[in-house]
Amino acid sequence: MDVLHAAPVWLICLAIFLMRVADVSVGTIRTIAVVRGRPVVAVVLGFFEVLIWLLAISQVLDRALESPIVALFYAGGYAAGNGVGILIERRVSSRLFVLRIISSQRGREIAAALADLGHVLGIISGERDGGAVSLVYASAPRSRVPRLVERARQVDPALFFLVEPALQWSENLMSLYQPTGWRAVFKRK
Repeated sequence: MDVLHAAPVWLICLAIFLMRVADVSVGTIRTIAVVRGRPVVAVVLGFFEVLIWLLAISQVLDRALESPIVALFYAGGYAAGNGVGILIERRVSSRLFVLRIISSQRGREIAAALADLGHVLGIISGERDGGAVSLVYASAPRSRVPRLVERARQVDPALFFLVEPALQWSENLMSLYQPTGWRAVFKRK
């Protein structure tokens, strides 16, 4: 570590910043692995997350009194790591979401409006506080969920809704949402 003592402060600040971005981002991926029930991946990622964090914090503690700016880079790396983590989460999270809509009076109309948009859905009759309700289930890729909610609210502004990632689905369901035409060119992996 004598090499690091000879390094200029700006280089140490940059290294601390990048280490924090990395460890917070790895922490995000680790959390996703935990939620998805992948303990081996979570353990391995947790090891590297803490290793990177230890390297970063040791440099901050070693230099904080002589160069307080390293603490600012440490905090900045944490903040930037959260942003990078959100981008990673969007990239690796579930591609398909389930939208549950509860409507006291207009469930069938909501279902018809969402079906007109080309979504697979189901409707179930139920009861809430002694009154009849309809529960509409719709599936959609993340990018289409806000449009579905907006369309449903146009039909019934008093509805309740819940959006959850779908952890498993049949392949024929996802094939309904594959891009076509020029959009398919940009969606290829």
